[in-house]
Amino acid sequence: MVVGLAEALATGFPAIRGLVGAEFFTAMADAFVRTHPPTTPVLTRYGTDFPCFLDAFPPVAHLPYLADVARLELALRTAYHAADAAPLAPARLETPDLEQARLTLAPALGLVRSPYPVHAIWRAGIDPDAPGAQGGAQHVLITRPDFDPVATPIPPAAAHFVECLMQGTHFGAAVARAGDTLDLAAILTLLLQGGAITGLET
Repeated sequence: MVVGLAEALATGFPAIRGLVGAEFFTAMADAFVRTHPPTTPVLTRYGTDFPCFLDAFPPVAHLPYLADVARLELALRTAYHAADAAPLAPARLETPDLEQARLTLAPALGLVRSPYPVHAIWRAGIDPDAPGAQGGAQHVLITRPDFDPVATPIPPAAAHFVECLMQGTHFGAAVARAGDTLDLAAILTLLLQGGAITGLET
């Protein structure tokens, strides 16, 4: 059972395995499995506590970004298995009451905000030929335009805007809270292309 759960963890977090190496990951997975038994028979859902485990796991304390990479991988897996939802027609956003509207978002939509270059580190974990991670904070939008989820780095203002929408904030208030640096057209285009907006309530 322990071996099977460790293998499920490796399948769910391939970037983490790539970053720390197969041997270390196996030992780390063993420690996690023995302290975090599954709460559901569905193995695809196993490992939801893994990011928090990494936050407090002493042997990886020198890799503080590792937990956020795990959060990104978990968000991608959640998006993959999320329910389908019909996207909103872009023309619906042309309503004059848009500022007072609430947007309904697709179940597959996700957002990971990190003080580390989490998207670049994640890419390095799954692709040894990817460019090295540079810079500081990165905010990653997860959408699922077709069958597979897509992770896209977005600016801080756009991340704040999406976060407000996810919390149920009215469209106009979300724009205001995001600040003057928000490129509204760019983030709306990204959300629409990703099928992330599914409804509009005025």
